[in-house]
Amino acid sequence: MAIIFHIARRDAWANRAVVGSYHPEMFSIDGFVHCSTRDQVIKVADARFRGQTGLVLLCIDTDKVTAPIRRENLEGGQELFPHIYGE
Repeated sequence: MAIIFHIARRDAWANRAVVGSYHPEMFSIDGFVHCSTRDQVIKVADARFRGQTGLVLLCIDTDKVTAPIRRENLEGGQELFPHIYGE
């Protein structure tokens, strides 16, 4: 079992019960859910979510994810991030 992390808006995460699935705002543009490893999550939170409130940290068991998970860096860096290609 490997755990990856996703920072989500609390209201979007709560809304999954109504719509039956979860996908972040940028899912329709990016086509995947941005995730982080344990070693990356603090850096991502500082860079992308600093000062924001109403967030939750999702701990995702990769063994239970049925969509493809790819480790990649689409911004030109060398550090690979897990991306879930599905809801």
